[in-house]
Amino acid sequence: MKRIAALIGRTALSCWHHGSPRLPPPPAWAPGPPSTCLQVRHLAAKQNKGHFKGEKFKSKSVNLEKQQKQEVEIKQRMTVSELAKAMNKDIDHVYEALLNTDVDLDELEPDTVLEEKWIKEAVKRSGMKHKWAKLVETKVRENKDIQRQPPPDPTQLVPRAPVVTIMGHVDHGKTTLLDSLRKSQIAAQEAGGITQHIGAFRVQLPSGEKITFLDTPGHAAFSAMRARGAMVTDIVILVVAADDGVMKQTIESIQHAKKAKVPIVVAVNKCDKPQADPHRVKEELIGHDVVCEEFGGEIQAIHVSALKGDNLLELAEATVALAEVLELKGDPAGLVEGTVIESRTDKGKGPVTTAIIQRGTLRKGCTLVAGKCWAKVRFMFDEHDQAVSEAGPSIAVEIVGWKDLPSAGEEILEVESEQRAREVVEWRSYMEEQDKLKEDQQAIEAKQKQHQDSYKKERESTAHLSWRQRRAAMYRANKHKLTHRASEKTETEELTLPVIIKGDVDGSVEAILNILESYDADDQCQLDVVHFGVGDISERDINLAETFSGIIYGFNVDANKSIQQMAAKKDIPLRLHRVIYKLIDELKEDLSSKLSPTTEENIIGEASVLATFDVTVGKKKIPVAGCRVQKGLLDKKLKFRLIRGRDILWEGSVTTLKHLKDDVQTVKTGMECGLSLDNEELQYKPGDEIVCYSESEMKQKISWDPGF
Repeated sequence: MKRIAALIGRTALSCWHHGSPRLPPPPAWAPGPPSTCLQVRHLAAKQNKGHFKGEKFKSKSVNLEKQQKQEVEIKQRMTVSELAKAMNKDIDHVYEALLNTDVDLDELEPDTVLEEKWIKEAVKRSGMKHKWAKLVETKVRENKDIQRQPPPDPTQLVPRAPVVTIMGHVDHGKTTLLDSLRKSQIAAQEAGGITQHIGAFRVQLPSGEKITFLDTPGHAAFSAMRARGAMVTDIVILVVAADDGVMKQTIESIQHAKKAKVPIVVAVNKCDKPQADPHRVKEELIGHDVVCEEFGGEIQAIHVSALKGDNLLELAEATVALAEVLELKGDPAGLVEGTVIESRTDKGKGPVTTAIIQRGTLRKGCTLVAGKCWAKVRFMFDEHDQAVSEAGPSIAVEIVGWKDLPSAGEEILEVESEQRAREVVEWRSYMEEQDKLKEDQQAIEAKQKQHQDSYKKERESTAHLSWRQRRAAMYRANKHKLTHRASEKTETEELTLPVIIKGDVDGSVEAILNILESYDADDQCQLDVVHFGVGDISERDINLAETFSGIIYGFNVDANKSIQQMAAKKDIPLRLHRVIYKLIDELKEDLSSKLSPTTEENIIGEASVLATFDVTVGKKKIPVAGCRVQKGLLDKKLKFRLIRGRDILWEGSVTTLKHLKDDVQTVKTGMECGLSLDNEELQYKPGDEIVCYSESEMKQKISWDPGF
């Protein structure tokens, strides 16, 4: 016992001297330290170093917790809301973290600026660690875009052929006029049938002058294509039917020409018809500031018959005469500049564009950029699908060699190498992405502002309360929302029609999408364009339609037999059309089919209650109304309604309908009858009105009006 007590005493003393946790001094009866003090110090040292297993595991777990702590970026003069956002918590969490501190929570608002020590304290109490935010300098990316060249030296310019766009209302004879001009040109060259590979062709007059014609559709849907044609042309030929006069697209074509500051030549077509009145047409044009020469203006008006080919040469000569006045010149040297008139995907050639060359000379091997696409020119073709080696100013050609399909209206610029083309395309894609990010950020900020405004409005009623009282009030207000589990929440199913749009050329797809942009019946059924593109219907389109349960609409495109079979097997509707308004009409029908039918009520007869009495059936008394039919008839098979004053008391069916003592099926106007309803608790009163009506389901129609 003495040895054990001595060991305890020496251990305690050793611990006392070596800075271990304080222990009470040794008792007075404990003997002095023997010569074994070294061993005791060794034990005390081991204990002091913390080599026990429990302390070892404890230190490891503490280190692990430190590693797992969330880091919060802080800065000077942070507000409560900024700190909450940095911690990824709500504002009330910051209030709770600052409980039992010197901060006056009742005076604390979301925009209150916190001192540095309280910022750190809130982070520490939240089980996180802070780090100071670093200022990062963003490097400005070098602009790699390409621009048009400066204007050429006037001494280097050479005369060029005029580019003429034929415009006008639908069915006024533009296509017939173009075909007549094409036929005359093909006959002169002894070539075969008429080709329509591109919407541009050249005509050479007997005198040797050449004219490049561009075609534009006359339908209301193709406004963008007409505007594009006016912007790249030198002269506009406005075709107006002599028997129809100035129409909607005629006026629009005049506006496009004036906006582009392009001179007009009027072609009064269909003059061979008996009801033709060219003079009236010219008078109507005056109302739109198009004054012909015979009325003292400067605009030439040629009377033609596209069907018979009358006066076509005079029209071409008038165009050449106007071109001579304009003194049109071009620069055949330098880098190529042009405009994409149309673009499409060809099965054999791949992406193909129709372009008007405006500067330079395009040759095989040139590297071009248009929008976010680039090309190494492999082949060029004219309007007769004949390969050409070069194309100068005012010449329209098909260009083959594009990596992607550029949009119609894009500016074509030549670059020195493929690497430079890639740089330009990458830069333009980057800038488009940045613009989209800005738009998204603006949308997010607008949504956040809307949320903040609604949050402030919600808290106005509790502004006089402390934050504890405010939180309790908000909990009580939102308590009912917490009673539903996430799995029990139901969303209202909105009607949606997913569609896939395919067209023969880029302009056709653009026209259809422009029409769809006018869709304004989202409250009835949402229209969702999941994909659009150029080319025939493909297997990818079928798979997309299957994924989204959508419908495929094709304009001037085909679907081969295997694609049709695949669509039929997967129950995917294919809507293929050659006329754009028929495509839109079928789209409207498909939208209407999504809508639930409405119930239409038809009043069959009306009767007034003259008297009431009870009839005993077995042991029950049934109330009966004695009525006279005032209008129409009462039919026992139909539905009935009891009206008192302006209130509807009951709706249902009649159990008994009698005339005198006979059960009848119907009672006509002027006849009296007795009837009982399927609700025996109802009490009739003289003067009540009983209405007999039928209900029929009516199909709803979509309210969207595309304008044609």
